[in-house]
Amino acid sequence: MSASSAPGSERRLLWLLAAVQFSHLMDFMIVMPLGPEFMRLFGISAAQFGVLVSAYTLASAAMGLLGVLWLDRFDRKRTLLALYGGFIVATLMCGAAQSHIALLVARTLAGACAGLMGAVIMAIIGDLVPPERRGNAIGTVMASLGLSAVVGVPLGLGLANLWGWKMPFWAIGGFASVMWLGLWKVLPPLRQHLSASREQVRGDSLISLWTPSLALGWLLTFSVVISSFLLIPYLSPYMVGNLGLETAQLPWVYLGGGAATLLCTRWIGRMTDRHGPVRVLASLLMGTMVPHLLFTHLPPSPFPVVALIFALFMSLTSSRVIPTIALISARVPPSVRGRYLAVNMAASDGASGIAAWMSGLMISTATGGALEGFGQTGWIAVGVSAFALCVLWTLGRSTVRLSAAPT
Repeated sequence: MSASSAPGSERRLLWLLAAVQFSHLMDFMIVMPLGPEFMRLFGISAAQFGVLVSAYTLASAAMGLLGVLWLDRFDRKRTLLALYGGFIVATLMCGAAQSHIALLVARTLAGACAGLMGAVIMAIIGDLVPPERRGNAIGTVMASLGLSAVVGVPLGLGLANLWGWKMPFWAIGGFASVMWLGLWKVLPPLRQHLSASREQVRGDSLISLWTPSLALGWLLTFSVVISSFLLIPYLSPYMVGNLGLETAQLPWVYLGGGAATLLCTRWIGRMTDRHGPVRVLASLLMGTMVPHLLFTHLPPSPFPVVALIFALFMSLTSSRVIPTIALISARVPPSVRGRYLAVNMAASDGASGIAAWMSGLMISTATGGALEGFGQTGWIAVGVSAFALCVLWTLGRSTVRLSAAPT
């Protein structure tokens, strides 16, 4: 398959990759709404729960850094199958965990595979989809984030309510096994990036991976993600402890937020292709400041009000990744695209892990389950988004027009 493939063939491949993304995003997301259950069941604090979230992302970040050594040296299909297989085993280990420590180990192994999976998927998109359709392609794959919230999280919480917290992990493992077979059967060999000579690859590694302008891409990703994950891991405990929602209402809140995200990601992808990633990302960074402050300072409110603000929060925040990836992936030659995006995923995962850990230090749990210090965390998130705007402005000054970028 080439970048000039028929749109129908391209769409089928994108939806297959979206299903893979759905499984590992679901695996990551299901832990956060289960936070109150984990804190009660294992007797852990908010900071310890933050470590449980961070273990996944920090392991993913570490593997992303190691991936820079080898990720572009093999057929992308085989690489993705190997990583996805490891992820499936680790997810099933989560379902078999009997203690907080065992769950922590399993989450670490799952995160180690998941981060590189994301880098390989984005490298495949960069290799096969031309720049003029790349934003929409990324939006299609990232629609899995909204779908995981619309279908996955409510279904996972429903399974947990009926059969216990382990059942969602068993279900994810089963679904991912079916998707692994789909990849093995449908995905063609992807070796185009191996055609570059060893000398060219070595030169690209030195020139393309470590230039200051491309390093700014990693800093941009880091700042965009850290501003989100200062807040996201604690939204469920905050809605239950501070805003007065019942635990049984959380699936409906995530359903609304996921539906809004699902619609927004596809639209943001098209806007990225039409107006350029720099302009779209700048608008989103400024736009998310309002729901970040509004939600973190919201008093106890009726369910419809909380659900509406949560949907605005999630749809705008989650969509920022689309123009970010479109911007940085267009700047990297194919021979090192996988390794560059592996480091980028490491920056993303490291940011989310560090942010969850930092929030755990700033937030405390009062008697009755209310979170204290969440409003202050909201202000910090806004400040980091403002910093991301400065990085984007600096990066945008050195960026050629997307249509003329290397593919």
